[in-house]
Amino acid sequence: MASTYTAVPWSLGTWTVKPVAVKEDGQNLKVIAENGSDYWEKTLYEFEHRNGHALLAPWEDSQAVEVTFQLASFTELYDQAGLMLWQGQEQWIKAGIELNDGVPHLAVVVTDGFSDWSLAPVPEWVGQEVTIRASRMKDAVIIRARADGGWRTVRVARFPYSQGKQAGPFLCAPTRAGLEVVFTRWMHAEPDADLHIDPPHEE
Repeated sequence: MASTYTAVPWSLGTWTVKPVAVKEDGQNLKVIAENGSDYWEKTLYEFEHRNGHALLAPWEDSQAVEVTFQLASFTELYDQAGLMLWQGQEQWIKAGIELNDGVPHLAVVVTDGFSDWSLAPVPEWVGQEVTIRASRMKDAVIIRARADGGWRTVRVARFPYSQGKQAGPFLCAPTRAGLEVVFTRWMHAEPDADLHIDPPHEE
């Protein structure tokens, strides 16, 4: 099944908080995160972290959004990168890979005033290239991921914002300096047809 993909230029996005360094290398974007950077609102830990790095551009309901990045640099606790869906400082979803206890996990944080956190280990994805995809349907988003195989449905989460939302790549380094993430792809695509129908891969 064919699908239409449109590349989003890195230059189209605006950083929520500027990283330590950003460099375009061919088609890739290499980004170094600030030590202690993260996104979290209150739950369990009681702190508010709003200094993570997200490169955001407008996102419409007629588009799915996909971000692809490499995991080779993920070595320390809570190293993380992926796709940020953004409505405001207290209404956002970050979905991606997070290193937890030495194992990469598919991690999603859904925030509406307070954050939650879901984790699913994917040790077989160590060192691979990962794509995270989000597509809005009714009052929710369907979040999927893939590495060397087909799509995995990761989560369905409430995200009822039809206007003013943004999306794009993000990275955080809560526990260390020097995390460099290589983003290889940022795309808009046709939205999901159904929760139980996998979207196609880009050819």
